[in-house]
Amino acid sequence: MKKSTLIILIVCCVLAYLLIISLILLKLTANLPGAKTIAVVEVEGVIIDSKDIVRQIKSLTKNPSVKGILLRVDTPGGGASASQEIYSEIKKAKAKGKKIVVSMGAVAASGGYYISCPADIIVANPATMTGSIGVIIQYPIIDELMKKLGIKYEVIKSKEHKDIGSPFRQLTDKEKQLMNEMTTDVYNQFVDAISEGRNLPKEKILPYADGRIFSGRQAQNYGLVDSLGTYEDAIKITANLCGITSDPQIIKERPKFSLTKQLFSRSFNWLLSPSPLFLCHLP
Repeated sequence: MKKSTLIILIVCCVLAYLLIISLILLKLTANLPGAKTIAVVEVEGVIIDSKDIVRQIKSLTKNPSVKGILLRVDTPGGGASASQEIYSEIKKAKAKGKKIVVSMGAVAASGGYYISCPADIIVANPATMTGSIGVIIQYPIIDELMKKLGIKYEVIKSKEHKDIGSPFRQLTDKEKQLMNEMTTDVYNQFVDAISEGRNLPKEKILPYADGRIFSGRQAQNYGLVDSLGTYEDAIKITANLCGITSDPQIIKERPKFSLTKQLFSRSFNWLLSPSPLFLCHLP
């Protein structure tokens, strides 16, 4: 046998060997837990702050072993800006190739629906309370109480509207107009987010965007959710979306609960300052 022929034969054998090893490794890798991992991010209770949820989504987006993110949403909403920050991070995760599915719990209304909008698929229970598309600003007026208590409240301000929304006086007609204009602007941002996330024209959203709540089944009829099902159904849907044919590995953080944060934190500020809220008032 010629030397050149022998060299070619050896090279072919080496290449064939490397190809077989590569195929074996590919098959083994496909069966590793990391190759079929779904991460669950739980959004529960009033959305007071976005930092923890944003941190989780950002970390999972960077994790190559996580094929999809399932958001378990069980919230009546909360702060408008906090909801928008979560919404924005979900969009970034999608843009980087992560599959996003939302599983709605008992309540996924107002800000809870807002953060659900950019998902690839939204799954609601038939009796899920959702919707409440709108913005509300609320705070107490305690000027009469202060008078009864004999307490005076002095205000020194640079311009006429600097203390707009103060609990120590009524709004003027002009201030009511200014507050209404701001609320309308934030409301339009909400409708725009739904239109973009759900790929729906605004004229199909506006008839239902008056603050009303509706069931998961109604929301599906209106095109605001994709499917009806349970949390387990949502896991299967996420797995299928990610191309996982066997039972997926589920990972999620242990929820951190702070009673002080829930009772006071920014929720205390909502009582005293006119902050726009994506919040559903439940009976």
